[in-house]
Amino acid sequence: MSEQRSIGSIAETTAAPKTFLQKLLDGVETVGNKAPHPAVIFFILLVLVILLSHLFHWLGTTVTYEVINPQTHKVEETTASVNSLLTTDGIRFMLTSMVRNFSNFGPVAIILVVMVGVGLAEQAGLMTALIKKIVQVTPRKAFTWILVTLGVMSSIASDAGYLVLIPLGAAAFLSLGRHPLAGLAAAFAGVAGVFGVNVLIVPIDGILTELTNDAIHLLNPAQSIALTANFYFAVVSSLVLIVVCSLVTERVVEPRLGEYRGEVPAESSEDVSPEEGRGLRFALYALVASIIVIAPLTFPAGAPLRDPQTGAIMGNSPFMDSLIC
Repeated sequence: MSEQRSIGSIAETTAAPKTFLQKLLDGVETVGNKAPHPAVIFFILLVLVILLSHLFHWLGTTVTYEVINPQTHKVEETTASVNSLLTTDGIRFMLTSMVRNFSNFGPVAIILVVMVGVGLAEQAGLMTALIKKIVQVTPRKAFTWILVTLGVMSSIASDAGYLVLIPLGAAAFLSLGRHPLAGLAAAFAGVAGVFGVNVLIVPIDGILTELTNDAIHLLNPAQSIALTANFYFAVVSSLVLIVVCSLVTERVVEPRLGEYRGEVPAESSEDVSPEEGRGLRFALYALVASIIVIAPLTFPAGAPLRDPQTGAIMGNSPFMDSLIC
């Protein structure tokens, strides 16, 4: 017993002290764990806005700014005062305009359409089976790169990458005899760290486009940006971040974790089942059929999905505007 105590005391005294970065990360983790649920945060902000509206109304706060006159389309200066949401008119406004505030906000409508399609695909098991199939056929040497790339591409399916790819990345690394925490970190880097960009048009592009256009229309209602305005930057950013995340995983994260000495399963439980394989084949057939239908509506001269004035396919054309749908 005395020998065990002496060994324990020696281990405690020889343990390296935490660096400043480690202490900083510990602090971030502590604060993050104490943060309330997003719904609670939303409610707190809602109450804060109501209270601040009454305070600024009581102080007589006014704001002078420039707007576009919808009749003359000229820039005019106007002054607005803060109205309290705790007055009779304010309470009536909150309760009668709640739905209208959301329905008139462009990005919300796009989110609803996107979530219908993504939710259907996710609940049907399409996203899970597709991710599992790609992981299953990936070569061992290129696995980290493909895993990160798959995480980047998973933004097409919104949050499906968080639910499926991250634990699957850990299981796949474990099946290859590599440290599962390194696989988890690589998948998380691809899904979360590079979530805002992609090499394809994804739902977040439509949301950001609507947000930007709403801001532009405050100054010029006739001016808008296209869905592909951020496309080239997103493609380059995706490629650069894929390289960075993959190199950091293989050169920094995995060496620091060391060799994995746990039990490696003989067979992976993450293989694609026959039913999932059949579903993937039918999904491929549906994709090909959709392309066959959309192609004649887009590529021939005078096609319905071309711009009616310029005949262009890219830019502010019906084809680009209908991509999210």
